[in-house]
Amino acid sequence: MMLDWLDILTTILGLIYIWLEYRAHIALWVIGIVMPALDIILYWQHGLYGDAGMACYYTLAACYGLFVWKFVKTNKKEESLPITHMPLNKYLPATLFFFAAWGATYYVLITWTNSTVPLLDSFTNALSFVGMWALARKYIEQWFFWIVVDVVCCVLYVQKGIPFKAGLYGLYVIIAIAGYFKWKKISTQSS
Repeated sequence: MMLDWLDILTTILGLIYIWLEYRAHIALWVIGIVMPALDIILYWQHGLYGDAGMACYYTLAACYGLFVWKFVKTNKKEESLPITHMPLNKYLPATLFFFAAWGATYYVLITWTNSTVPLLDSFTNALSFVGMWALARKYIEQWFFWIVVDVVCCVLYVQKGIPFKAGLYGLYVIIAIAGYFKWKKISTQSS
């Protein structure tokens, strides 16, 4: 019964998180610290060890994102980090990092866990590393990474019997598409 409540609670927090992300509101990082800390327990108990590890990363990445959004300024006028496009010179390193992280996570899952979905679990983890980095830098393209992650996670969570989380990730796909257009509009307005 506790798992059902944990599934529901983290789903509610996830809805708040995505709404705040859509609005590009700094409070998303506070929820981004609490929700994945609870997700560690939820995923571990459902045998999603890669996702449990990813939740640890999300917690730390949220601390980093909060720091960047709050304290990194773009100029001497103390303006906050703007929403921009990912520079072309970041694509190759991000792609190489993705494949290295995918391979390393897959190896960990098949070597030290009894994961039944190591390929997809490691895929979503690796792409989430890139997505969190892009979100922290306020790159519009972060939404594309999340759309792919969200679709795969929705399917995984249905298979693993976490229905509320599956529904949340299905909703995340729709919000990520809307978020892309919202951020693109904000970026154009501030140019």
